[in-house]
Amino acid sequence: MSNKPLQILLAGIGINLTIGILYAWGVFTVPLAEALNVTATDVKSPYKIAVFTFATCLLIAGILQDKIGPKKVTMLGVTLVGLGLIASGYTTTLTQLEFTFGGIVGAGIGFAYACISPSAMKWWPKGKKGLVSGLTAGGFGLASVYLAPLSTSLIESYGIYDTFKILGAGLLAIAIPLASLLVAPPAGYVADASETTAAASSDDINLTWQQMLKTRQFYQLWVMFMVSAAAGIMLIGSVGNISQSIGLTPEQIAFSVVLLAIFNTGGRVVGGLISDKIGRINTLALVFMMQAANMAFFTTITTQIPLMIAIAVGAMSYGALLSVFPTITADNYGLKTYGTNFGILYSSWGVSGFFGGFLATVAGSTNNTYFAFAALLVLVTVIAFFTKPVDKAAVLAKEEGKLKAAKA
Repeated sequence: MSNKPLQILLAGIGINLTIGILYAWGVFTVPLAEALNVTATDVKSPYKIAVFTFATCLLIAGILQDKIGPKKVTMLGVTLVGLGLIASGYTTTLTQLEFTFGGIVGAGIGFAYACISPSAMKWWPKGKKGLVSGLTAGGFGLASVYLAPLSTSLIESYGIYDTFKILGAGLLAIAIPLASLLVAPPAGYVADASETTAAASSDDINLTWQQMLKTRQFYQLWVMFMVSAAAGIMLIGSVGNISQSIGLTPEQIAFSVVLLAIFNTGGRVVGGLISDKIGRINTLALVFMMQAANMAFFTTITTQIPLMIAIAVGAMSYGALLSVFPTITADNYGLKTYGTNFGILYSSWGVSGFFGGFLATVAGSTNNTYFAFAALLVLVTVIAFFTKPVDKAAVLAKEEGKLKAAKA
């Protein structure tokens, strides 16, 4: 194997490290509220819009990169993130920030993030695709570990607006050259010669999004992703409140945030690696059961050490989802059409936040919500055991049979 696969992988990780600004949003909240003369709650709106735009543009970017390749789409994405951050440094109202950060930066993250994993996975053999997906996703999760303290230091020295400008300019200088390295493998490329026969019979078959939607596995994966992601998002979002309720100091709360970021990143890498060894579905079932047990455990937490354990387990489980679901999409439906197909599946992540909020309202209390999620996670574990790999050849043969029957 040449050094091209490693070059693509490292470039993808590097890009994700630069665009993971969403995970560091917490350090911008208070300075922005003061600068814009609004409440800290109001400043959540640019972040929420960015998350929505990110999820929406990930689908658009998936379609584009399947048609024109990853380099152009990724370069567009990182350019939007950089320019959006710089533009955010000139805003004077919350509405302007919602457009520059929520709209432009969010769109840029979606365009860039959508291309990293498929671009890297196409260069590596099947037995390492899970690890590759985990490493690239890990870069995105790890970004907050350096971006949060870096941004805090810049804000203290230069103020919030100049910080946005510095971060934007730095991102453009670093990420654009890295994005230029992302290219698809040449026609006929085989990552591992020993897999040539298998690739010719299975891995070279790619299903369109229309064909994907005709398989029951898509809907099983969609439900599993929505429930498990909603549980992870709810847990991450409640860490601050739980920390305050049990009397942790600001330093201890800051440590819990760093711990969450580290285990979130570790979960992406470890989840991808384990899925290469024991299979994607088995890994998902293991993650769901860990999440279910952790949800029940959260109802008993009254001191720091149990909270740290729960954060570590929850963050690692959530991180694993973001490496295993992309890989199982590639396995089931092919890499050629991966961008579009995973963009559609990723809509379940976009819905998960609303689903979590709805469940919390219905449950009526925090503890009831934890128990409800635990029950749902057991349910999706059962669904996982009934989710079989997609027989791509059979799907195509069935369609061909219907076409012949229609012409007859």
